[in-house]
Amino acid sequence: MIPFIVTAFVAFLFYLVLVVGSGSVLFWSWEEIIAGVIIGLVTGVIARKIFCRSENYRMLHPVRLIGILIYICGPFLVELTKANLDVAYRVITGNVRPGIIRLHSGMKSDLALTMLAHSITLTPGTLSIDIDEKNHDLFIHIIHLNEGDEKKEAFEAREIFSYMNIPAWIRRVAE
Repeated sequence: MIPFIVTAFVAFLFYLVLVVGSGSVLFWSWEEIIAGVIIGLVTGVIARKIFCRSENYRMLHPVRLIGILIYICGPFLVELTKANLDVAYRVITGNVRPGIIRLHSGMKSDLALTMLAHSITLTPGTLSIDIDEKNHDLFIHIIHLNEGDEKKEAFEAREIFSYMNIPAWIRRVAE
C-alpha cells in the first residue's frame, strides 16, 4: 500500500508542477487538480512496483531531495557549462581526439552509479556506453583524449570532472 501512495503522490505533485500557473485555486484550476488526482491514482496503480522497488524510501527524505536540487543547480551546472564551452572550442578549432575510457566510479549503490552515468551522458562531449556491474566501472566515450591517456587502464572520476567533485556529491545524495 505504501508504494502505491508514494507513487501516486509523487505523480500528482509532478503533474501539478507541469501545469502550474493556469488556474484560479492558488496556481491551478479545480479541473486540473481533479485531473492530477486521477492521473496520480492511475500512475500509482501502474508504476508502484517500478517507482518503489523495496521498502527503502531513503530517496524521499527531504534532505536528500534538497541535496539533489543543490547538486543539479550547483556543481553539475558548472560542469555542464564548462563542457559546453569546451565542446564549442573543439568544434571551432577541430581539436578532437575521441576515445573510449574505463572510469572507476567507486560507487557502491546502483542508484549512485546510475546518477553518475546520467550526469556523464548529459555533459556534452561525453557518453556513458557500458557498465561493468561487477566492479561498478563505466565505459565512457569522450571527445578528446590527451596524449598518453589511451595507455591508462582506468581513470578516476575526478579526472573527468575537472572543477567540482561530482562523485562526492552523488555519494552524499544517493548512498
